[in-house]
Order: sequence, then structure tokens, then C-alpha cells
Amino acid sequence: MARRFGGAHSPDGDPRPGKTGSQGTALPVNRRVNPVGARVHLLFALPFLFAIRAFFRDPAGMAVNLGIFALLILAAWLTREGVLAQAAYDARRVARRPAIPRKLFGAVAMGLGLGVAGFMGSGGPAAGMIFAVLGAGLHLAAFGPDPMRDKGMDGIDAFQTERVARAVEQAEAHLKAMNDAAQRCRDRQVDDRMREFQTHVRQLLRTVENDPRRLAAARRYMGVYLLGARDATVKFADLYERRRDEATRRDYFALLDDLQQNFALRTETLQESDRMALDIEMDVLRERLEREGLRVEAPATQDGDETTTRV
Repeated sequence: MARRFGGAHSPDGDPRPGKTGSQGTALPVNRRVNPVGARVHLLFALPFLFAIRAFFRDPAGMAVNLGIFALLILAAWLTREGVLAQAAYDARRVARRPAIPRKLFGAVAMGLGLGVAGFMGSGGPAAGMIFAVLGAGLHLAAFGPDPMRDKGMDGIDAFQTERVARAVEQAEAHLKAMNDAAQRCRDRQVDDRMREFQTHVRQLLRTVENDPRRLAAARRYMGVYLLGARDATVKFADLYERRRDEATRRDYFALLDDLQQNFALRTETLQESDRMALDIEMDVLRERLEREGLRVEAPATQDGDETTTRV
């Protein structure tokens, strides 16, 4: 099916101005880059050389070449999943390590496939071992190892970190389901609107990850509200696929506007509470210094002046 492209200045574009932050500046819409690059795609292309060669061999040679093809395809698939898992791990401040070291298993499958290819290529066991070690080693050098430790924050107990990691994973699953449903609409404006909404949601997620103690204040947004948004998006996509009604799209955009404002306000509230807490801590510190006989002067605004502390 053909896909319509357009923008704010297209004949049927969305002239709605972009949302702004608390300082009046426009908030950027983060376009998430797919971490799967050309190197991973190349891993899926190379095994087909053995699949093609299999049909020019005797039955035993065909079985061996198809087995090599299966091992290399498995290595490519494991590598792709491992790269995606590490990208999600790196994007979060609080995250659990992948349950399965996919890139490591992909390196093992790559080594086995190349080792069998070297052994059956009349090179003998020595050649097979060399190919296996080189294949696995170069795979690890190219894609790196999997994350092996949970990632949290100092001063936060493991139980809180685990709760935040589970809540963020659930929220990301809802966002992925929403994005998949929006892709079915094949509408550029729906895609752009979904990216803008998810940008605000992820700002809240990152705010909670920075301090897991905020989870209680944001749990309803990360769970109930996102679940409702996911269900509404799926229903909208089902209806919009059958009948591309402009009124239905406007109603859906209005729902996203309301939800986005709520998420933005909650994020701003959590960040403002941090600033208030910092001000309180600074006031308490000044009072303690004064009781100890120290007086801290306010920093001067002119260039070159410095804050001084007098006894």
C-alpha cells in the first residue's frame, strides 16, 4: 500500500504549533535511531552463499552446507537481538542486564558455523579450529560483549531499582505497542504525532529513572494512563485502517494532546520538587554554617567576583 508523506507546510499538513516547555522554547521531537546497522544486515546476507552452494553438492554436502547456513543465520539473529537489547539498556539510567547474553551466543554460533565450514573445506580439524576461533573472536570484537551487570544509581537500594526497572520496561512495552499500531495507519501525521507524544512520555520515564523515589508519584501515568493510551491507539488504528475518517483522526489527536499535557505537567512538577528540595538543603546548610560561626555570602553577579566564606 502506498504511504502518504506530508508535513506542516503540505496542503493537508498539520498547522498545529509545536509544544513548548516552561521557558517558552519548543521541545524537540526525538527521532529514535535504529541501532541495527549495516554490519548486522551483512550477517544475514553472507549465510546465503552456503545455501546456494548446497544445491550443487551431493546429499551429504547439501546437509552440511544447509547446517552451516542455519548456524550463521542463528548467529545473525542473536546478534541483532543483542544489539537491540544493549541499545535499550544504554538508553536508560536504571536497567536490568539482558536475561540472555545474545551477542555472546551469536559469537558462539558464528564460530561453530565457520568452524564446520573450515573443517569440511578439506582443511581438516586444524583449519576448523582456526576458523572457529577467528570467527568468534572477530564477532566479539565487532559487536562487543553483552551488558553483564544491572545498572542503577548509588544510594538507591536494589528493591527500588528493581521496581523502577520493571515499571519502565512495562511503559516501554506500551509505547512500542502504540508505535506498532500507529505504523499500521500509514499516515505521516499520525507517525509524527506519535513521536511527539512518546518524546514527552520518555521525558517522564527518564525523570523517574534519575531518582527512583519518584516512582510513587508517576506510577499512575506510567501504568494506567499509558495502558489506556495504548488501547485507544489500537482501536483508532483498527478503525482508521478500514475508514480513513478525518474526524476520527482529529478526535484521536485531541486525546493525545490532553494526555501529553498531563505527562508534561507531571514531569515539570517532579522537576520543580527537586529544585525546591535543593533550595531547602542549601538553606539548611547555610543555617548550620552560621551556627558554627561561619558566614556564607551570596555569590556576586559581576564577572570576576567569587563567593567568599568568612569566619
